[in-house]
Amino acid sequence: MALKKAKILIRKGKKQYFEDLDRDVTIVKEKQFYIEDLSKDFSTPYGSMSKANLKKTGTVKSSQDKEFRIFDASFIDNYKRIRRLPQIIPLKDIGYIIAKTGVGPDSVVVEGGTGSGALVIFLARYCKKVYSYEIENEHQAIAKENVDALGLKNIVLKNKDLCKSIDEKDVDLVCLDLPSPWDAIGPASGALKPGGFIISYSPTIIQTADFVNALLARDDFVHLKTVEVIEREWEVDKRKVRPKSKTTMHSGFITLGRKI
Repeated sequence: MALKKAKILIRKGKKQYFEDLDRDVTIVKEKQFYIEDLSKDFSTPYGSMSKANLKKTGTVKSSQDKEFRIFDASFIDNYKRIRRLPQIIPLKDIGYIIAKTGVGPDSVVVEGGTGSGALVIFLARYCKKVYSYEIENEHQAIAKENVDALGLKNIVLKNKDLCKSIDEKDVDLVCLDLPSPWDAIGPASGALKPGGFIISYSPTIIQTADFVNALLARDDFVHLKTVEVIEREWEVDKRKVRPKSKTTMHSGFITLGRKI
């Protein structure tokens, strides 16, 4: 399935200084719209945008003469629209996994626990081939829908238990998002090339400890590190600079090991 063409439409925010209040006041709130159907006019609170304007790039105006900016949706815009199960690996953790394992255009990766496909989609963005194992039929159906929507051709979804066996050999990375990732260490060892990486992503430290201890008990792996990635967003508005009240602290523990 080819990737759908979509557009991003932005109404830029605007502030104005009021002397009697001695402060800036937002007079236009910034709004962003994701438009999938470009064959018909698109309605906004600031007037409709004609289908002719939806085909353009740059500055366009609505039926109420309000100015917008429009451009093609990118991979990340489309990714944010995928169907999601209750738990999903956030981007901050996906970025760490990709950076620390160094996977790239020549890499072959095996994933265990497809879920809605968030991680496998990003891995496929960078890697040559990704094989993802999932035992839940409902989860696999959602993942397939998301993979197809993004037009990715280098993903193979498998309705199999990775803890029992892995078909692929000489892979660069095995990434696990499973309730009991220690059960997959044996099959992962058989699939990984020497020097290949194993990653486990777990929400609790008890799961993480059990996985690390199982890894340490073997002579074919080394435990490199276990981390959690903290993301704190900041509000910057002229000289008003402070952390935002909503901060993503804990999401999961990432354990990195290597086949020796």
